[in-house]
Amino acid sequence: MDMDIGFIGTGVMGRSMAGHLLEAGHRLHVYTRTKSKAEELLARGAAWHESPAALAPACDVVITMVGYPSDVEAVYLGEDGLAANAKPGATLIDMTTSSPALARRIHAAAAERGVEALDAPVSGGDVGAREARLSIMVGGGQAAFDAMRPIFDVLGKNVVRQGGPGAGQHTKMCNQIAIASGMLGVCEALAYAKRAGLDPSTVLASIESGAAGSWSLSNLAPRIVAGNFEPGFYVKHFIKDMKIALDSAEEMGLELPGLALARTLYERLSDLGFAEKGTQSLYRLYTE
Repeated sequence: MDMDIGFIGTGVMGRSMAGHLLEAGHRLHVYTRTKSKAEELLARGAAWHESPAALAPACDVVITMVGYPSDVEAVYLGEDGLAANAKPGATLIDMTTSSPALARRIHAAAAERGVEALDAPVSGGDVGAREARLSIMVGGGQAAFDAMRPIFDVLGKNVVRQGGPGAGQHTKMCNQIAIASGMLGVCEALAYAKRAGLDPSTVLASIESGAAGSWSLSNLAPRIVAGNFEPGFYVKHFIKDMKIALDSAEEMGLELPGLALARTLYERLSDLGFAEKGTQSLYRLYTE
């Protein structure tokens, strides 16, 4: 069934995700702070709205894919937010990687208006978004999840409800924790290969299909070898995610020394001017 779907945030990943919804036959409504980022979608038939408050009443579903928890809070909460302006019976889906505690606040604010809210962060980067094979981790009610499953299936291949409000964001933190330490290993392995006089591409041919194999090794290591440090996922956003995970872990009384080290290294990388580059840019710390 085609629906009126709002999409807020048409950046590296959001633009592809919104495009898939158009291709699936849904009526798309968009808002983003920089309108030029939505021009391609507007040319394909999407409707532009001047604010989240203006977009919300026109939509059965609103999906957000913005940058930081502060952006999520601004879009959802307050008099001009989605929770206050969505039509009763609508569903709000935040696919930003954000705070589990904020996800619970949004769910409560939406419920007061008779609106459903799901937190549904994703993994898979720009490639996963472009090829509609994201991993989607969902927190919220079972009935709302079931109703939105056809939309999730347009955007991803691995869609799992993890539990109640905030559970999707907690799961994404698990994902980012695993990636953070894994990227250290990928970058150090390639730096070692280079220093040893090996051909990094040939090394990858041997190690990526063995016990060392990972998504990062198969997808980001070739970019490193090719000298491609453009973002599939920004360094600045990864630092944000690691802070959320460390703050959440501290609230639970859990120490994560590997993640703390990764955050320190990525902050050094950002200070060197790589905040707008891809996470694979960590390799530059080892070679420059």
